[in-house]
Amino acid sequence: EVQLQASGGGLVQAGGSLRLSCTASGFTFDDNAIGWFRQVPGKEREGISCISSPDGRTYYSDSVKGRFTFSRDNAKNTMYLQINSLKPEDTAVYYCAARFNRLLPYMCLDPSSYTFWGQGTLVTVSS
Repeated sequence: EVQLQASGGGLVQAGGSLRLSCTASGFTFDDNAIGWFRQVPGKEREGISCISSPDGRTYYSDSVKGRFTFSRDNAKNTMYLQINSLKPEDTAVYYCAARFNRLLPYMCLDPSSYTFWGQGTLVTVSS
């Protein structure tokens, strides 16, 4: 059974930083696609960063490029999202996601491409 456990959210002032973590069980990152998404109530889930497969390249949405960094530790089966220069509009529930097998780059930030989801962790940015 695949499970994803996200953590690291919290309340932070604008300009601050957070590091989100997501630990997977029943799933390895090798040759599979993983991603980070976020959702604000009443809005669609937004893809913010992903690692496609099999090329293993990292992609970012324009809204977070330059501020967010996606990394992974295959040995720990854990992926991370380092969030810097936080803005109030970054307030959302952040989700990690994964799927088996290849995922082409143009589909990498599409939430419908993923099979497994973590429970979400809330990030609140105060102005």
